Amino acid sequence: MNSRTPIRAQAEPRPPHSLSTPWSYRAGPDEPLPEYPRPRMRRPRWLSLNGLWDYVGHPRAGAAEPEHRAQTILVPFPPESALSGIGRADERMWYRRTVEIPDDWRGGRVLLHFGAVDQIATVWVNSQHVARHEGGYTAFTVDITDALRADPEQEIVVSADDEGNKGTFPVGKQANQPGGILYTGCSGIWQTVWLEPVPEAHLTALDLTPDWHGLDVLAHVDAPGEPDGGHAVEVAVSEPGGEPVASVRGVPGRPFRVDVPEPRLWSPDDPYLYDVTARLLDGGGAVLDEVTGYAGLRTVELVDDAHGRPRVALNGRITFLHALLDQGYWPDGGYTAPTDEALRFDLERAKALGFNSVRKHVKVESARWYYWADRLGLLVWQDMPSLPVVLDNPPGPQRPPVARARQRFETELAAMVEQLASVPSIVVWVVFNEGWGEYDTARVTEWVSAADPTRLVVAASGVNCCHSHPDTGAGHLYDDHTYVGPGAPAVRDGRAVVDGEYGGLGLALDGHLWPGEPNAYEMAEDRDRLTERYVELCGELERVVRERGLSGAVYTQLTDVENEVNGLLTYDRRVVKVRVPEVAASNAAVLAAGSENDSAPAAAAHEPGASGQEGTGAQPGPLSAAE
Repeated sequence: MNSRTPIRAQAEPRPPHSLSTPWSYRAGPDEPLPEYPRPRMRRPRWLSLNGLWDYVGHPRAGAAEPEHRAQTILVPFPPESALSGIGRADERMWYRRTVEIPDDWRGGRVLLHFGAVDQIATVWVNSQHVARHEGGYTAFTVDITDALRADPEQEIVVSADDEGNKGTFPVGKQANQPGGILYTGCSGIWQTVWLEPVPEAHLTALDLTPDWHGLDVLAHVDAPGEPDGGHAVEVAVSEPGGEPVASVRGVPGRPFRVDVPEPRLWSPDDPYLYDVTARLLDGGGAVLDEVTGYAGLRTVELVDDAHGRPRVALNGRITFLHALLDQGYWPDGGYTAPTDEALRFDLERAKALGFNSVRKHVKVESARWYYWADRLGLLVWQDMPSLPVVLDNPPGPQRPPVARARQRFETELAAMVEQLASVPSIVVWVVFNEGWGEYDTARVTEWVSAADPTRLVVAASGVNCCHSHPDTGAGHLYDDHTYVGPGAPAVRDGRAVVDGEYGGLGLALDGHLWPGEPNAYEMAEDRDRLTERYVELCGELERVVRERGLSGAVYTQLTDVENEVNGLLTYDRRVVKVRVPEVAASNAAVLAAGSENDSAPAAAAHEPGASGQEGTGAQPGPLSAAE
């Protein structure tokens, strides 16, 4: 079910696009981003609240703009974006709409879901305060059942407070004054808003931890008034669209194991995903709730190559991670892609260009972006969005973030890891980038490694440069940033080495530029020269891989972003700026050079529980900033 009750307000003229994408025209008010927003945990009934909402924005303190009048905004596009219909930044945003609850939803619970609201969201339903959420990158859910009226129409009001990069929240590259490598902020509601009916007793989350043989499962349940022993959870794993190959019952809140016979492993070359069905059963075995999703079986770890150098291994085989830096910005939608097809397009282009990985740079994406990475077969380096930083030139020492900023960073870091823990494509967590808001590096990194021992962790990407702190030796990967590069870091202290950023070759194409002065680390005069230089860099990278045992490299970048023109695609995604066959062939040579050793580590490393979790699903203690 995917319908909506129209609100009374009419769409207002949108500000003109300074740069549109091929999908801009499809992001209209009738049904923006209509896809089911949570592919790993689906139910058949739901109601999208994307579309037109009433909107009032209050400008930032000291802004020259007067108080804004009532308008309408197209949710879920941030007000700074052209697609929102607003086209400006506000510090306090008020959203309002009404919705009719279907009659057949009565009798259970009604949940209101937000994909992401930046930075502080406060929610009222029918004038009753129901939630307050901090942090602009993670989802939250509100049970609104007790606030619903008897008549069908309900009123939802959301306020969003966002100070941009002058406050104490993680912001990534959002800036109140964009320029250089910092970009236009994206405030307020910027991911799908939706309603969902659930039974009184229902599944709230399903943690799936894969290995070579199957899944460790931890099911979370909301079952008011019932002891844990009154329910069971049944998890069935099936071939895509086929019959179950394994089915196991367990107890909610306690880990249990599903072994898959003759497992087929997930990889970029074969992104095979099993269907997963989870059912909540009462004491008599009756089904109370059911969700469907998917899972991929894979492992990632460090192993020594024939020269004794630590290397990254996927499914026991040394695999070079050649990635594109993906910042997730759109000229029409800001942080929000205009359509689901647009999300998929970016990842398909990365694969077509010969990359097997992407680095999601200081941003957390919608669940559907990770779905496409899983489905298409791209390994993901997932960054934690950075705290605000002053990018002086040359870089100088930074003041450590205040206690409030540290607390907010760690709260959102923990929420991000929990939210994305079951995404099979994510193989690397990146905690800090180039020293931006960096503090207590070893402690925070050790927490991430303990929270998720099944993935690799970069403590500080670009630890050799910029505002980075001295290397602590923490994490699994030593991460070098060298422009144009590539860098040639040496193997050290048991960590593998990667180039977390290199490249940055630029080409400015008239008609595809953001207003302002184009910039890049090195400019090319035309497509031929850009392709030639890229092939040259790949040749140098291949040499470094062979000589230094480099385990991964991240090329800057997938697309242009605002005034940065060092993308392989233009910002509007209308032009691929290089000759694809030559780039893909060069990338294939790099992958072959870094993945040619297929020796597997000891088999014991792939037995259930050998990852360090011992099949318990246990989590470390709370991550708290030092005061």
